[in-house]
Amino acid sequence: MRVLIAVTHLLGTGHLSRALTLGRAFSAAGHRVQVVSGGGPTQQLDCKGVELIQLPPLRSNGVAFSQLLTPAGALATDAYLASRIERLCEAVRQVQPDVLITELFPFGRRSLRREFLALLETAQALPKRPVVLASIRDILAPPSTSKKAVDAARVLAEHYDGVLVHSDPHATRLETSWPVTPGISAMLHYTGYVAPEPPAPHPEKLGEGEILVSAGGGSVGEALYRIALQSALLWPERPWRILVGGNDSKEQIKRLIEEQSGSPARLEAARPDFRQMLRSAAASVSMCGYNTAMDLLQTGVPAVIVPFDAGNEVEQSLRASSLTPLDGIAAISAADLTPETLCTAIDSVIAAPARPIDGFRFDGAVRTVEIAAKLTKERA
Repeated sequence: MRVLIAVTHLLGTGHLSRALTLGRAFSAAGHRVQVVSGGGPTQQLDCKGVELIQLPPLRSNGVAFSQLLTPAGALATDAYLASRIERLCEAVRQVQPDVLITELFPFGRRSLRREFLALLETAQALPKRPVVLASIRDILAPPSTSKKAVDAARVLAEHYDGVLVHSDPHATRLETSWPVTPGISAMLHYTGYVAPEPPAPHPEKLGEGEILVSAGGGSVGEALYRIALQSALLWPERPWRILVGGNDSKEQIKRLIEEQSGSPARLEAARPDFRQMLRSAAASVSMCGYNTAMDLLQTGVPAVIVPFDAGNEVEQSLRASSLTPLDGIAAISAADLTPETLCTAIDSVIAAPARPIDGFRFDGAVRTVEIAAKLTKERA
């Protein structure tokens, strides 16, 4: 099969990471895969077996996702957005995919509605219409109005053959965060969680016994890093390592070192062997994005999560509430996060019983390939 996955990450890198995991699974099964990325280029993600097509990149103005910016920070002009649409549609015409997957749309990315609809209409006009699937994570940002939910349902009915829900339905169902109508329900395919293979132990034992602090690949973790630096002063007998994400990680690290020069914590940029380091860490401190949650569940590391909730975001808080009943996981809201509350929470998760790592399905990428192949065969 020829597979095209369209994704735009505007703040962090989780959306692109998940799309690439799907792409690698299709490639491993012998299919040709192209991922069209509309977010900023990123260095640390694995593109093995996947052809990455880069659109003129966009990012959001923080959590104001309707304000689309160029990499230089200028508001994206109509001409800039039109160039993205032209490149996106041209990719579809050249690839002529058997399977087209849109990441998040139409459940999200409403600010990019015009380009996604152009993509869908171009695909529909191909000599052989592809199987069209929406790819969504376990928890969505709930629609702020009923109109948005109705509009998403209408787009699904007009253009899509199915919805891939990358969740274990025994843990989290789509109804947790989105109104599921009978029409949408009939389109749902629960794949299990989409995650890479569980990490092997680190060959150099990096991370062993450490408190690893991370905030994903975006640039939204500075407040968490600051609190962690202050917490290390309260608990210096534990080794602390803070991994700073984002394209401006060098600048962030320099700024944090200047502000907290007395902290014993080690500061460095986010690194590709992070998941291996988690295997033997004393505890993880992180936000609660989808990919981070997969890392915690797959490694069984004691974990304190601080859900990202700026700009009325609720996705991570909903996910955190589904994880905290498990052994060795605690959550602290951003408003309640202090060096004292963080140290207390870390102490509690380290003391908790070990958490089993075999209770959930993590084969969502492989299952996605199977579902797409089945639907493509039925179409033929």
